[in-house]
Amino acid sequence: MEPTSSTRRLSAILMADVVGYSRLMGQDEERTVATLRAYREVFTGYIPKFNGRVVDAKGDAIMAEFGTVTDAIACAAEIQREIAERNEGLAENRRMQFRIGINLGEVLVQDDEIYGDGVNVAARLESLAEPGGICVSRAAHDQAIGKLPLQYEYLGEHSVKNIAEPIRTYRVLTKPGAAAHRVVRASRLAKRLGERKGRIVGLAISAVVVAALVTAGFLYTRPADEPAGGSSAGPRIAVLPFVNMSGDPEQEYFSDGITEEIITELSRRSNLFVIARNSTFRYKGQAVDMREVGKELGAKYVLEGSVRRGGGRIRVTAQLIDATDGAHLWAETYDRELSAANIFDVQDEIASKVVGTIAGFTGVIARAGVGKLERTGTESLDAYECVLRTSHYYRAIYTPDEHARVRECMERAVRAAPDYPQAWASLAFL
Repeated sequence: MEPTSSTRRLSAILMADVVGYSRLMGQDEERTVATLRAYREVFTGYIPKFNGRVVDAKGDAIMAEFGTVTDAIACAAEIQREIAERNEGLAENRRMQFRIGINLGEVLVQDDEIYGDGVNVAARLESLAEPGGICVSRAAHDQAIGKLPLQYEYLGEHSVKNIAEPIRTYRVLTKPGAAAHRVVRASRLAKRLGERKGRIVGLAISAVVVAALVTAGFLYTRPADEPAGGSSAGPRIAVLPFVNMSGDPEQEYFSDGITEEIITELSRRSNLFVIARNSTFRYKGQAVDMREVGKELGAKYVLEGSVRRGGGRIRVTAQLIDATDGAHLWAETYDRELSAANIFDVQDEIASKVVGTIAGFTGVIARAGVGKLERTGTESLDAYECVLRTSHYYRAIYTPDEHARVRECMERAVRAAPDYPQAWASLAFL
């Protein structure tokens, strides 16, 4: 008998399971099976749409494999959304909810089945998820962050059965309320801290804390169909039409397409106010001073770029400029193969990379804002050291004891240096 051939590959694995399946079956087997079949069709309908495949769907569990983490998480979010909508029409005790876990890892493939720790970690993450929720591993989180209109909450490290190392786990925040309650808690904290200085100072502190949360990207991104220039309270950014440098007027559509795609992607970010296309495209074909553009549009940042096509290749250059002083904050060049078949994919990919780099939680704009806060400085060495300690805490392993120590340090810092904005921002994060 020939041995079974096997291969290894890196995959995003989705594991899902029904919450309280035995209880539901004990109450009404026929209705539970009917609901399970209907909800399983939700999974099997969405998974192929997000370039995934169903590997196994036995009993109340479902396993799927995706080529990318972003596809897996986006698919899971859509599935949970539709299941939640369907549950609205059922009695409370008959609602069927799923937990979903997603991991990025290497898998062993034999006869279209997948095995290995990559699969096992996804199964453990599923068990850690809340009913109707999604949990992802650190590997999956790090690949997806900034690429989807979703936010994540760190849940700490979890030691699970048959996995040697603890799993760093993140919860996918799919409901606006999950982000909004952070702002409420932060406002209450700021108010308590400000009570000693009176009502006016307390309100001012609350505004600083909430602004810090908004700027850092803790709030949910606004819906994709809301136009650029929506109600965001973040810094204003203008995207000028990318210049066609190919010498071929027929390539104008590609440079305009890149520009519009970047505007659309940026408008999904709640931490930025994006100037509308109609306002920026009037500068098309003009040599402009970025500082003047900033003044005319009220923009803090201006993104410009160029497109050059030669043969079957395209080169896109983008640069971000601080419109207040004309300083160049970032620049990058993207070289890609281009054909009629992949033109839109190339536009999407480059736009996604540009936006992820400049507008992400740790992107160029966020770092520029933090740098400005840090330059305001403080004469309190203790307060500055606490801020540095907080920055280290973000990059280290989170523990309740360390969180308590760092928070106590930051509370001392804002008392010692109440005019030091970075101290307030760091305390808001904690």
